[in-house]
Amino acid sequence: MVSSGIALGLTLAVVLVVAAVGTLASRGRIGSVEGFITARDSTGGGALTATLVASSMGAWILFSPAEAGAAFGGVAAVIGYAVGSALPMVVYAGLGPRIRRLIPRGHSLTEYAYARYGGAMYAYVLVVTVTYMFTFLAAEMTGITGALALVAGVPRWQTAAVVGFAVLAYTTYGGLRASIATDVVQTLVILPLLAVTFGGALLALGGTDAVHADIVAADPRLLDPGFLVGVEFGAYVAVAILAAEMLNQAWWQRVYAARGERELRRSFLLTALTVVPMVFLAGLFGLVAQGRGLVEGNASVSFFLVVDAVLPEWVVLGVVVLAVLLVTSSADTMLNAIASVVTADLPRLVDLRDRALTAGARLLTVVVALAAIVVGAQGYSVLTVFLTADLLAAATFVPLLAGLYTHRVRGSSALVASVAGLLVGAAFFPPARAVVPLSAPTPSFFAAFVGAAGVSSGVTVLLAALLPAEYDLGRLRREVTRLDGTADGGERE
Repeated sequence: MVSSGIALGLTLAVVLVVAAVGTLASRGRIGSVEGFITARDSTGGGALTATLVASSMGAWILFSPAEAGAAFGGVAAVIGYAVGSALPMVVYAGLGPRIRRLIPRGHSLTEYAYARYGGAMYAYVLVVTVTYMFTFLAAEMTGITGALALVAGVPRWQTAAVVGFAVLAYTTYGGLRASIATDVVQTLVILPLLAVTFGGALLALGGTDAVHADIVAADPRLLDPGFLVGVEFGAYVAVAILAAEMLNQAWWQRVYAARGERELRRSFLLTALTVVPMVFLAGLFGLVAQGRGLVEGNASVSFFLVVDAVLPEWVVLGVVVLAVLLVTSSADTMLNAIASVVTADLPRLVDLRDRALTAGARLLTVVVALAAIVVGAQGYSVLTVFLTADLLAAATFVPLLAGLYTHRVRGSSALVASVAGLLVGAAFFPPARAVVPLSAPTPSFFAAFVGAAGVSSGVTVLLAALLPAEYDLGRLRREVTRLDGTADGGERE
């Protein structure tokens, strides 16, 4: 086992370097709250692709796909996870330009919900969105604390504190610009480290033939792409990920940060192509862990069980660096996204000037980060934490986004459809049984996610037909304005 002092010291060194990059890159460039939360029209194709890749490949990539392969259906589950992870990026390649055209001076999906649907749906979407993003952040912290506890015996609270406070420091200072700058550097380091880790582990395991033999000996169904359990997992996790990412403010921020529509489309599509092989290869570690009999209890650390068992200490330290970079890349993204949502909404509640709005965004970032540090030290299953948040989004994303494409959906109809989908999903959701015991129906993740998305979609279509609205989509351009009081739609700095 790697020394806990060395692992923690290395973690501290990595996060300090990242913090320095973010601070220096944003120094003197945050002239207004607009610059802090949107960096509007400032990011070219290369940097945009890098920030999308780094933000989409958080520390979860080392935990959830491997857990899916080890505990939820083998290679079929991993394939579903990989495709599901790329699907939102493909959707945003088309959705992003529409958002920019309809709401050119926008900032967040919640202000869109308010302008399009009114106060009731807005309040519901605000709760769902912030809950999802906070849960994502907490899951990232849970993952990194569990990884260092396994490979080096580092107490969870120490890891959570070191990573959390370092990310908090440069995020509260530099906002979205700091996040994008660090993402570019992180992507340039993360991709080679992932490749080296995968290749080194394969060699240490004796090559593909040896790996195949171990897995077949343990359970040949793990390698069957038609294994029903895995196919079912792949189906519902694709719905879960798509729904959650549609309500992820981080992507809405980057839609506005893009320099133009061409860069926006290309960057999201390139990210989708990058994510698929990365998630798939990470998921295979779960199969390897099962094949070698390493999984006992918490399957979410399957990746690190394999790494710790077969790789030399110096390579394990490299994996620690990889994990820390991954968690910082997604943690700063979530902190910025949560801050931007609430900052865009504060003027509706309190009359604040630009400087006060920026201060409010920074204060909120501190509060959220501290809460995530506490949750991340508890040791929950990373995948279960994600799925809990995903269910909220699965019931909400179709009614919410329908308003970008049709004038017929009312705010009351969107809210009714979302709540109906959530009630159906919660009735089937297995973790809900621990909170509200039910005698029926039979718990099922598949029924929960497909039911939530299907019912909310069906109710949306039905109510749009029975109670059509006549909303002018042009109102979005007129009613959603910049926070700094200027009239133009761009901010090039």
